[in-house]
Amino acid sequence: TLERVLALIFVKRIEINVPRWSTLSMSISVPTTHNNVIIDLRSDTVTLPTAAMRQRMSSCPVGDDVFGEDPTINELETRVAKMFGKESSLFFPSGTMSNLAAVMSWCGTRGSEMILGDSSHIHLFEQAGTAQLAGVGSRVIPNKRDGTMYIDAVEAAIRGENIHFPVTELIAIEN
Repeated sequence: TLERVLALIFVKRIEINVPRWSTLSMSISVPTTHNNVIIDLRSDTVTLPTAAMRQRMSSCPVGDDVFGEDPTINELETRVAKMFGKESSLFFPSGTMSNLAAVMSWCGTRGSEMILGDSSHIHLFEQAGTAQLAGVGSRVIPNKRDGTMYIDAVEAAIRGENIHFPVTELIAIEN
């Protein structure tokens, strides 16, 4: 569903229902409740690797991922695709890179526009990469204290049809 796609693309904290992580070749330290595993994706520096993870990273086989020759990345992408029941997956080394790719996949026209909150990561901390690299403008509206946006403000920000206006192609929601 659209909600699930947005959750996987833009959220900074997700809950997924998966079997025990012990089946993975690298252990991941995360809090668990029953079968729900909470993965904190607020930043690539929030969850620091354990000594065992660092050892595994330094000894894993590597190759050129552009040519599909990195067995570790290939295995990771295959496992994640299976975990979510998808045909394939793609590894992004940073949230900024994944946000940019997501915006580019949703906004197919240079000069289009996305609506987002004034305290969103894309707006504050990604150096206007969506405008620089994707040609997508930002229409910023106020976030409430809890990070959500007023639905009336979102609706009002959607542009009407006018040859002088950019076309709103995305509403980016972060939590």
